[in-house]
Amino acid sequence: MQQIVDEKLLQRAHDHAVEFLRALPERHVGARATREELLSIFRVPLSDKGEDGNRVLDVLSGSAERGVVGSAGPRYFGFVIGGSLPVALAADWITSTWDQNSGLFVTSPVVSVLEEVSREWLLELFDLPRTASVGFVTGCQMANCTGIAAGRDAVLRRAGYNVEEQGLIGAPAVNIILSAEAHITIYSSLRLLGLGSKKVRLVETDDQGRMRVEALRKALANVEGPTIVCAQAGNVNTGAVDPLGEIASITRQRGAWLHVDGAFGLWGRASRDRRSLLDGVELADSWATDAHKWLNVPYDNGVVIVRDSAAHRASMTVSADYLEQTAGAERDPFDWVPEFSRRGRGITIYAALRSLGKQGVESLVDRLCARARQIGDLLGKEKGVRVLNDIVLNQVLVRFGDDDEKTRRVIARAQQEGTCWMAGTTWHGMAAMRISVSNWATSEQDIARSAEAIARAAHS
Repeated sequence: MQQIVDEKLLQRAHDHAVEFLRALPERHVGARATREELLSIFRVPLSDKGEDGNRVLDVLSGSAERGVVGSAGPRYFGFVIGGSLPVALAADWITSTWDQNSGLFVTSPVVSVLEEVSREWLLELFDLPRTASVGFVTGCQMANCTGIAAGRDAVLRRAGYNVEEQGLIGAPAVNIILSAEAHITIYSSLRLLGLGSKKVRLVETDDQGRMRVEALRKALANVEGPTIVCAQAGNVNTGAVDPLGEIASITRQRGAWLHVDGAFGLWGRASRDRRSLLDGVELADSWATDAHKWLNVPYDNGVVIVRDSAAHRASMTVSADYLEQTAGAERDPFDWVPEFSRRGRGITIYAALRSLGKQGVESLVDRLCARARQIGDLLGKEKGVRVLNDIVLNQVLVRFGDDDEKTRRVIARAQQEGTCWMAGTTWHGMAAMRISVSNWATSEQDIARSAEAIARAAHS
């Protein structure tokens, strides 16, 4: 009988992984290999008989290591990228070992049930309607897409049109109203859904990137027919949260669907200190967030939540004679997401939430917000350094002098030096360094070391 388990190969992979994790806290954070260097390692003739698996693992874990970004480490502040909690990483290994197709209950009862329980826990943590439906998707890109798809179904059905059966050709026009600082994934979602990215109406924002309520009121007064409004819980640059209570009240009066992009900011609902920032978010119709950001589970892991579960399911579900779909209480995961075949994403979410508990999630959010405040305070004391935003969550915007080029040079020098890594951005016409504190392992010492490195880059 052929052996399914190659214990030596798995042990080799384990050893490589542990060696990487041990070195992660002190490694050069950015990648150090060029495209050409990586191609020289990987671009080999495809052999006729294949290569030894141990050799393949050694190439991946050894020779290619210079091309790996230390984004799982405690001093990576580029974009909003979390690390992986140890229990979530371990659960991810189990997820790959089980190798479940998580589309149907019958193809993986365990994933279906774990996602069912995770749904209940997430709704409790966020304090959203307990009857809302939840789907586990690749990330906030597809969470936004799914939430807006449910909105498209709902607003067109109210107009007497079934878009899932009849398509968009001949459908009533759907008005799309966005914040002027909506995330790019909202635009990508609109394109995928056939709603277009250039027909949107943009609502101006304030000095922190929050949607202006009166501007939204005027925008809604100038449209008729089915309408979807997209708001933000966590501006990608400043972390600012739109005035969601007022926005929800206005959109409800108008009969519009309100979708909230809460990629990282929605997790603020789990913190008593941050919860007031998101007052009114519970009044929305759909919500999108990432688990691979603040919950710190491995990629790819996003969550979509929809108040109207009928609209959610109608916008996603399909059927075929060969599918053994459930008719009872069992949950078919593919009813709530765009994909059929996919890995069991809910396994890592379940493991992280069960390990942390309510207080652990709250502590994680509060701790990262405190670390963001710490680095903002340290850099703000440096001569010629200006913090541009109110630090309300985990985002910090920093500018060096009044010179775009100097700011960009400081960012490049700090990245090359390797103590930490953070991204550049353009904020209200100004170049800025964007620091996103999202990793569970980031300590006060990590922040102090990073601030010193950035200050050296600024004053060199």
